[in-house]
Amino acid sequence: MEPKELVKTLIAIIDQIQSDSELECPPLTGATKPVGAVPEFDSKVWPVATTILATQIDVPIPDDVNIFIDETTKEPRSLDEIAVFVCELQKKQGEKQAAA
Repeated sequence: MEPKELVKTLIAIIDQIQSDSELECPPLTGATKPVGAVPEFDSKVWPVATTILATQIDVPIPDDVNIFIDETTKEPRSLDEIAVFVCELQKKQGEKQAAA
């Protein structure tokens, strides 16, 4: 999956979560950092969004991986950054499977 497609998928997922929770959802773009920009989009919601994303794109995302926060900098990722991160994760998993 290409990062641009992934951003569209993430936007749809976050929009749906906010709608289902009857919460406001600001306009989302690739530059949006969901953590901090989306009301009540916190550590209780991140695993839900990650699971929905993994299911929709058919890419396993380990439980110990937080796609919304950069592990190194501890800063929230933008949707564009999340898409690139997930694409890299997908590529690494493909390489592991090929090597096995």
